[in-house]
Amino acid sequence: MVVVGAGAAGLNAALVLTRARRRVAVVDTGRPRNAPAAHLRGFLSRDGMSPAALLAVGREEVEGYGGDLLDARVDRVEPVPGVRHGAGAPFAGFLVHLAGGRVLRARRVVVATGLRDGLPDLPGLAERWGRDVLHCPYCHGYEVRDRPLGVLGTHPGSVHQALLVRQWSADVVFFPQAVELSEADRARLDARGVRVVEGPVARVVVEDDRLRGVELADGRAVPREAVFLFPQMVPRDALLSDLGCERDAQGWVTTDGAGRTGVPGVWAVGNVADPRAQVVTAAGAGAAAAFAINHDLVDEDVERALAAVPVPTTAIAATAAVPQ
Repeated sequence: MVVVGAGAAGLNAALVLTRARRRVAVVDTGRPRNAPAAHLRGFLSRDGMSPAALLAVGREEVEGYGGDLLDARVDRVEPVPGVRHGAGAPFAGFLVHLAGGRVLRARRVVVATGLRDGLPDLPGLAERWGRDVLHCPYCHGYEVRDRPLGVLGTHPGSVHQALLVRQWSADVVFFPQAVELSEADRARLDARGVRVVEGPVARVVVEDDRLRGVELADGRAVPREAVFLFPQMVPRDALLSDLGCERDAQGWVTTDGAGRTGVPGVWAVGNVADPRAQVVTAAGAGAAAAFAINHDLVDEDVERALAAVPVPTTAIAATAAVPQ
């Protein structure tokens, strides 16, 4: 087994599989999406833990059960030439090519490479990302509760995001930016107590290592202590594309409830397939995939064992005597 990606999804898949006594290699480049965040939230028993600490513990647990952790980049995954003999029959598996030339052989592959957050090209946003420029109110809303908050209109769902952020503060300003507000949108924002400030945003104002406000192109500055926005979520799914995995209408790789893609032997879990997955959700998806993979491998192991059982000569003779 090869797991590509050592975030919560990949490590939890590896943990379950190593405990099922499967040989597992986890390959990762060490660039988790949530690295800018100081704490993770909403994960029972782990609320407030740093993302880096969670991953460090997870790596230790996987290694403790015999898993191999490789600090490397996977360049490509290709099926091993082989012939399947009917549904469920054994197949040759995959060759996983690492940067530098090393090649791993795998019966199954889990892709848990996550996504990257594309941010608007506004001064200050990237530097404050995950600190006081935020995306998920369920992850960060409580920590900025009752403060002056802003929401940048960067996405068709930004109006709903502003209505949602209002749950954590009575002082929310919506900056439409790239969003064309309908009369219905304005009515909903007004009813919720969200103030709308028109005009293009020029930058976020940062002083003394803290976000202080949002500056408009005309020079107006609106004091804010945190800003929410929808990033452009870009899945790191080149490996899945190269393997020919199918996609939905929004362009995301399609999977079943256990992370199984349309390509036999390939699973995709976490943010690479589900942009809404939080850390706890991704970890659960990794576990679900591991259960399905192990059952899949057990079925294949049985088929291989049956194929290796010699057929008694008496049975061969009896079969030959039956008219065809």
